[in-house]
Amino acid sequence: MARTPATHKSYIRDEAIFTPEYIVKDAFGFSLKYTLSIEAFIVQASGKSFEGLAVASLGSFSRRELSPKSDVDVMFITKEPQTYENEIRELITLLWDNGIEVSHTVRTPEDISRFLNEDLQTFTQFLEVRFVAGNYQLYQEWITSLLGLLTEDVRIALCDALIEETSIRYKKYGNSPKVIEPNVKSTAGGLRDLQLIEWLYAIQFLKLPDRQIELPESEIFINHLLQDNLTTKKECDRLRASYQTILTIRHLLHLTHTTKSDRFEFDDQVAIAALFGYGEEGYRELMKKYFEASNTIYRFSKSYIKRYKRRSHGKGPEVGYLLDSDFFISGNMIRYEGTGQLSISEIFRGFYYRARYNAFFSEELRSTIIESLDSFSLSADVESSTFFREILRLNSEVGKTLTIMNELGVLNAFMPEWAEFNGFIQHGVYHVYTADEHTLKTIENLEKLRFDTGPMGRLFGRMKRRDILYLALIFHDIAKPIDISGHEIIGAAIAENVMVRLGYSDEETELVKFLVEHHLYMEQVAFRRNLNDPETLNTFTLRVNTPERLDMLYLLTYADLSAVNPALWTSWKSDMLYELYYKAKAMIDEQLSGEEILIANILPKDISKHSTVISESHVQSHIDALNDEISYTAHFSDEEIARHIEEILEGNNLSVSFNEDENFTNITVITRDSPSLLSKICGVLLINDVNIHDAGIFTRKDGIIIDNFNVSDFRTGEKISADRYQKIEEDLHDVLTGILQLPTEITRMKSRWWRIENRFFKKPGKVKIRFEEKEKFTIIDIYSPDRLGFLYLVTNKLTDLGLNIQFAKISTSGDSIIDAFYVLNQENKRVSKIYYHFIETELTRAIEQIL
Repeated sequence: MARTPATHKSYIRDEAIFTPEYIVKDAFGFSLKYTLSIEAFIVQASGKSFEGLAVASLGSFSRRELSPKSDVDVMFITKEPQTYENEIRELITLLWDNGIEVSHTVRTPEDISRFLNEDLQTFTQFLEVRFVAGNYQLYQEWITSLLGLLTEDVRIALCDALIEETSIRYKKYGNSPKVIEPNVKSTAGGLRDLQLIEWLYAIQFLKLPDRQIELPESEIFINHLLQDNLTTKKECDRLRASYQTILTIRHLLHLTHTTKSDRFEFDDQVAIAALFGYGEEGYRELMKKYFEASNTIYRFSKSYIKRYKRRSHGKGPEVGYLLDSDFFISGNMIRYEGTGQLSISEIFRGFYYRARYNAFFSEELRSTIIESLDSFSLSADVESSTFFREILRLNSEVGKTLTIMNELGVLNAFMPEWAEFNGFIQHGVYHVYTADEHTLKTIENLEKLRFDTGPMGRLFGRMKRRDILYLALIFHDIAKPIDISGHEIIGAAIAENVMVRLGYSDEETELVKFLVEHHLYMEQVAFRRNLNDPETLNTFTLRVNTPERLDMLYLLTYADLSAVNPALWTSWKSDMLYELYYKAKAMIDEQLSGEEILIANILPKDISKHSTVISESHVQSHIDALNDEISYTAHFSDEEIARHIEEILEGNNLSVSFNEDENFTNITVITRDSPSLLSKICGVLLINDVNIHDAGIFTRKDGIIIDNFNVSDFRTGEKISADRYQKIEEDLHDVLTGILQLPTEITRMKSRWWRIENRFFKKPGKVKIRFEEKEKFTIIDIYSPDRLGFLYLVTNKLTDLGLNIQFAKISTSGDSIIDAFYVLNQENKRVSKIYYHFIETELTRAIEQIL
């Protein structure tokens, strides 16, 4: 009869190792000492009397890679679980009483076959158990039974399931090793990627590592890779150093948080950089080191998975042939036939073949490329430049090829300007990837347009010089490490230097320089200016004055925005960008002015036919009463204008209409102008959880206003559900008549949303106010971190300053605001420049109160 564990035992943690200094010095050593101390306590606590029990460790506890707040997973193996319930409960209680937060499972030998048939994920955990205490013979029987079930078919199924789970993990945590706020365990290139390869190796070759060796599991595995000639010593050294770097960061994340945390956010990067001893802006140095490590792990895991698939699912030997004297292709794998190191031109020739044949490199060729880059300094020559240019001119696989070149370090060697750029980070919700990763995704996103049947896809399909577009994307952000605010100007100069070096013509270079220098221009106009303002259109086409420039700038702008953060490329942005493109296209092609293109788009009008109660005289009177009939008639359809006239003729104090377009709910408010009217409308939409994307404000000479808003649900980003229309209309009526007090309602709303506000609206930053004088208006651009109630506050303040808002463009990029307001003074004239400083001061002070 087994006795219960000795409850007088106590666990004393070695506090000397739980310090940043120790962890930075030896992350593997920390994990090993921490794990062994818990193992030793379990051995002491269980004694030798667990006759029918084996205690085994799982997960990071089994791998001897515990971080300070890692789960301590224990599995009890027994043939008689009911007999040993008390012993198990006593041991678990003892562990918890001593501060070891253990989770446990109880398994019988029958569970092996049961989980194999029912739950492969749980079954896989059985492959990484380590004996800790109790009956060792029982543990050995368990391992023998386990290995006996691992037939070839089972091993393939297990490996395939693990690889499939990796795709799911990448989708959740990020499929790039250069996510700027990664999960250090689960994002691509994180710790889990190397652990995945450990599992594949163990299953594939039935080589469960000797878990009695007192080393962390990753070190044991990397030694096996070398012993089995699965990679080179240098690659093993890189893997070991990379894994240790990320493990160190994980340890420090756990140490500096009150709970387990694997998400490496900006604040953590700053704090942990200081623990590493980096100086000012040290987080950038730390993240460069992190990205080098994650990229090393990621590229090795990808390569290993390809080898596994080829070995397990390949069709057997395939006929191959020489591509030239150095490279041989068999199936879709390219190998190097030569010996020794590769020159830069040979590397580029290999990549050209890789892209042309949509192939991949053998492990030997991949390793040779990396070793060649490590062994000596390489520089671009005529042949490598030629192959680089040819790669850019291929019909497909350009982005993918450049990405692999970046992963292996080829772009750094070929283009020193890229080396400085590689791994550069710019924080904020707006940016998800490092600058180099973002750049390569822009090209991949463009290439996906080959399968798009819309206007943009057709335009890309007709594009003859895609290579020029790809070059512009390569250089569009390359100067950010030098100066973020002026990177487009400096980037154009860098583009010129590199293109001259690569042998491009003056004409090709000038086009790329234009695109780089103006890569922000089209989005600025589309998202922050009134596209029904003739002056805006005239100014844009004066600068972008050829069809070729316009087509390329349109595609470049899409590629740039869609690759920053997938969640931020919205249908609204797509619509605005296309509207600017097709208007500018017609103006350039047909040599039209902004006034002419707008009039051409709105005339002839036959508005009265859309109503049984209005006549053409009603229409003419309405149009004549408007302060800006061109913008108004361009903004609304004939049917909408007819409905406006009907509502005005009815004489109601307030009319609210809701319409759905493809992407938004459109709200139109018709009423008489009054102090702070726009601010009140914005406030009502705010308390109803409505997010405003843009606002068109149209005023008649008799004081009737027609305000139009494109909106979505704040919580979901979807259109507003119809069952909320009545509440919004009632709130508008009550606010405008004084029944409902907005300040009180907004306070209630903020109390309801405080958790979301603390989570999503936390970015610090400065407020910037810019003024632009146009022919008819003064435009005020406001740049600020976003906050709940921002638009309500700003519109209220502008009204307090005596400014009449004629049009507003609301652009939110993640946690940042860029809002543009077209304003006039109380005399309906442009604002005098002498008031700019006063307005800037007052607006800044008001906004800073809510930041």
